[in-house]
Amino acid sequence: MKRKRLIMRTLILVAIIVAVGTTFYLNYIKDHSVAQAGNATIDFSLEDLADNQHQLSDYEGQGVMLNFWGTYCAPCEREMPYMESLYEEYKDKGVEILAVNVNEAPLAVNTFVNRYDLSFPILLDRGMEVTEAYGVRPLPTTILINESGVITNVHQGEMTEAMIDEFLESIVPEE
Repeated sequence: MKRKRLIMRTLILVAIIVAVGTTFYLNYIKDHSVAQAGNATIDFSLEDLADNQHQLSDYEGQGVMLNFWGTYCAPCEREMPYMESLYEEYKDKGVEILAVNVNEAPLAVNTFVNRYDLSFPILLDRGMEVTEAYGVRPLPTTILINESGVITNVHQGEMTEAMIDEFLESIVPEE
C-alpha cells in the first residue's frame, strides 16, 4: 500500500513539474512575436489624435519606424525627443515615424505630445489589437520596416539618439 502511494505521489509531482516547466517555457522563453526580422508586416489601420486614419500599407515605398510606447513608460519618454529631433531630416529621405500609443486615453496622450512638441504621427491602439497582433512586449518596442513592407529589425527597450539615427538610416529607401 505504501509503495502505491509513493508511486502516485511521484507521478503527481512529475506532472506538476512538467506543467510548471511548460508554462514557464511558453510564457517567458519562447518568442511568440510576429515581429521578427524577415517577416512581412501585418497591415492595420489606426486613428491619430486628430481622428485621421493611418493604414500601414499606405506607407509602402517608404521606410517606417513603428514605435510602441506609453506615457507612463520612462524609457519611452526619454527617447521621444530624440525621435523628434531626427524626424524632419529622415522624413525628407522617405522615412516615416509612426508612434503607436498602447491603450491610453487620448487626453493623456495629447498632453504628452504637447509637452514634447511631437510632430510625427501618434497613433492610438485603444484596444491593443495591433500591439497584440505584433506580439509586442515590453514597452518601448521599435519595429523597423523597409520600403517593401518587410521587417528588418526589432528593438526592445530604450534607444539612444545615435541608435535612432542608425535605425532610421538603415530603412532609407533606395533611390
